[in-house]
Amino acid sequence: MVRGFAILLGLQWIGELISQGLDLPLPGSVIGMVLLLAALRLEWIQLEWVSDAAQLLLDNLSLLFVPAGVGVMVYFDLIAAHWLPLTLALVISTLAVLAVTGTVDRLLSHCGERHGR
Repeated sequence: MVRGFAILLGLQWIGELISQGLDLPLPGSVIGMVLLLAALRLEWIQLEWVSDAAQLLLDNLSLLFVPAGVGVMVYFDLIAAHWLPLTLALVISTLAVLAVTGTVDRLLSHCGERHGR
């Protein structure tokens, strides 16, 4: 499990270096996850190496949301003052994500049908 955590944290660290070094508008953790996916697909990293560490993180995922909840409570007055634009942004962005996801799914399913999959 130590090896799994070392791999996950190492890839996150590399992602942070890439994000900050290239001044990308993408979080380093997201870049680290893409690197993990690529390393798994290319079989540079075996799934067994990281599965226990990943499962432990998933089992305790609710604890990782505590800082976000505290942040909401710290800025509650600011959020209350701007509730309408925040609500509109949440609703519109959610609908946009649903529309894009549905469109991509439809395109991929048509592409798969044409190739006999």
